[in-house]
Amino acid sequence: MKKLMIILTLILMPLCMFSQQSKQKNPVPLAKFNDNVKLPLTATERAQIIEVYGEFADKYVFNNPHRLRSIKHILRNRVEIKLVTDEKNKKACPKLSEVSVFDGFVSELKRDENFNPNTFNPLKYNFEFHSRAAAMYQVNGTNYYIIIKSQYQ
Repeated sequence: MKKLMIILTLILMPLCMFSQQSKQKNPVPLAKFNDNVKLPLTATERAQIIEVYGEFADKYVFNNPHRLRSIKHILRNRVEIKLVTDEKNKKACPKLSEVSVFDGFVSELKRDENFNPNTFNPLKYNFEFHSRAAAMYQVNGTNYYIIIKSQYQ
């Protein structure tokens, strides 16, 4: 009888675990990476990473292939800056000034005093890069909008 119970347990346990896994309603989707993340960093991208990670850039980014790929994906594919001049196309959204600076590695890191879409470093800000949804922010006092695309699209 004891052997029968052990055999049944060994057979039924994996079946129960399998059925629980298949019942998950919202499995976590995998991030989708474009092929351009395989290309080497540009000098600008390298400077943006160093600006935010400082002396920790090697340890936490350059020597961490997964994080480096994620950051390349953010810089190359997921942040879009749009100039919207038509009042009908403007949308209410949070302001860039409401987003805190990501100064966990470089405590002296400051937000940009003047916004320049050509030199803007999105890594400097605590955007919700790992959210399932896209997000949009308006740059205070300008017609510029920063769009953070979902990593799952």
